[in-house]
Amino acid sequence: MPTREQKQVSLQELKEKFGTSQVAVMANYRGLNVAAMTRLRVRLRERGAELKVVKNTLALKAAREHGIEGLEELLTGPTAIAFSGEDLVAPAKVMLEFARESKIMEVKGGLLEGKVIDAQGVKSLADLPPREVLLAQVLGGMQAPMYGFAGALQGLLRNLVYVLEAIRKRQAGETA
Repeated sequence: MPTREQKQVSLQELKEKFGTSQVAVMANYRGLNVAAMTRLRVRLRERGAELKVVKNTLALKAAREHGIEGLEELLTGPTAIAFSGEDLVAPAKVMLEFARESKIMEVKGGLLEGKVIDAQGVKSLADLPPREVLLAQVLGGMQAPMYGFAGALQGLLRNLVYVLEAIRKRQAGETA
């Protein structure tokens, strides 16, 4: 049984994770062995996320201190939480993929920038393209009007050159 000091350390770690993470995905890990949990931790770490197995009462207390309410139904039974401060999509993708593969773990829901989301919300989050792809799409959308403008300007300049050339030929007495 954990001592009071160990609980305080765990509470502080959870407070820090809830404070610095933009996304947290919660899952019931009942039935997973140590080797499976280790594989899950490694996959998450490779994607910049971290897995914590939590005591539900401590997680609720840490979340409430950050003004996060509504986690009671997600924090029941054995709970593992994948935290990430940078990549919003990675923890959701990894946890859902692992749940599909293991057929044991169940994703319960999570937090997205301090707001509670259900399991369907986690699935929707996992379906988003990676950050780099989203940035490329936004950049492409911003560049498209510029390319259109450049093409139109180029066409106008080309027409101006044709008109000037026709005027030059007429003044020189040439026939077109």
